[in-house]
Amino acid sequence: MNKLTLKTAALALSMTLAGCSFLQPALPGAQAEIPAQFGQAGSAGEGAAEQAGASAVADVGWRNFFTDPKLEAIIADALARNRDLRVAALNVERTRAAYQVQRADRLPSVGVNLSGDRSGGSAAATSNVYSASLGIAAFELDLFGRVRNLTDAALQQYLAQGEARRSVQLSLIAEIANIYLTLAADLESQRVAQATLDTQQALFDLIGKRHTAGAVSGLDIEQARTTVESARADVAYYAGRVATGKNYLNLLAGRPVPADRLPERFDLAVSGLQALPAGLPSEVLLRRPDVRQAEHLLRSANANIGAARAAFFPSISLTGSIGSASNQLSGLFESGTRVWGFMPSVSLPIFEGGRLRAQLGVATADRDIALARYEQSIQAGFRDVADALALTRTLAARRDAQQALLQAAERTHRLSKERYDRGRDSYLVLLDAQRTLYAAQQGLVAAQLAEQSNRIVLYRVLGGGWNEGRDGA
Repeated sequence: MNKLTLKTAALALSMTLAGCSFLQPALPGAQAEIPAQFGQAGSAGEGAAEQAGASAVADVGWRNFFTDPKLEAIIADALARNRDLRVAALNVERTRAAYQVQRADRLPSVGVNLSGDRSGGSAAATSNVYSASLGIAAFELDLFGRVRNLTDAALQQYLAQGEARRSVQLSLIAEIANIYLTLAADLESQRVAQATLDTQQALFDLIGKRHTAGAVSGLDIEQARTTVESARADVAYYAGRVATGKNYLNLLAGRPVPADRLPERFDLAVSGLQALPAGLPSEVLLRRPDVRQAEHLLRSANANIGAARAAFFPSISLTGSIGSASNQLSGLFESGTRVWGFMPSVSLPIFEGGRLRAQLGVATADRDIALARYEQSIQAGFRDVADALALTRTLAARRDAQQALLQAAERTHRLSKERYDRGRDSYLVLLDAQRTLYAAQQGLVAAQLAEQSNRIVLYRVLGGGWNEGRDGA
């Protein structure tokens, strides 16, 4: 009978110690319901090459991706001085400290206590009691994994905050590059508008002289005036965009950007990412920091369920001390003054008014919310990559079409100018050719900007931009 009792006790103890393994539920699988690949799938060999290409994009450091040394210098300044990135880094430090605090609960807290008590009065003799002890205060035996699950939840929060910092860095690098490109494009558009203004002003002066000589009507000179004023308005518009672009770049960089680091022209080779083929595997999304952050938050919420379940079971705490006590301070550590104490306590919830069950319901709902957000992050990431890949093809076609349109508009303008000078066409025909040429010039700049910006977007949504690259890789 005694042997049976010992076996039963041993079995109960082993089940209790293993409680933490079954109180936390299995992590639910995400059902994002996205295609296995982006775009149309190719052959088996093409799929392997595409997957390798996607992984290479995620591993390319930003110094290797961007080819403009001025842009690289601005990004380096921003990574050191940008306040949003600094706040993200401090949040990582904060969550790491919170995790260390929670992890400390898994170990007993040992402290030394020194005390002295002197009492007396009219009706009692004066007495002295001095004590010194070394003890453990209310150390919880984590039999059901409550403390361990809370520690796991804090760890996942810390890891999630680290991924959040990576997301901020990726967004910052991409935003700086886009603003830099936009500033360069605005400078190019401003030069086009200024060149158009100079040309139209010279033509307006010529038409004015011809009007004075009676060679043209007042309608021609007023039509010429509209082109001059329109070009002057565009020059002012782009001058304002250039000024605001510089201010925004200063904000992102964390300090005023030196003039020698600002773009001087619109460089089409600012980024080194080439167009990727269709059929990229959707597994590349798992490298995105926002998806990883959502996964860590899901794991944290799942661990909280284990802690909420453990609250239904008994909680055992140990308090103990060993030391010395004496009525004289000089004899505190002499022989015969040793004292000790051991005070275990067991807390068993019986009636909580539904509080524990409600807390478990909250934890379960939080886990389900985290799962939905994890699936949503995967779906959003798939859309980001799919959009960028689709635009890679269409924007290249748009740029080629704009280039052909500009060439045709230049020929049309040249012929219209010759026919107007010979008196074969009215100024209205030349005016229409001028407007078409100006719109084609600005359209080409916009198409080139859109193509370069989409390359940066594709680099970011594939998870690139975390490594520095080159010597910092």
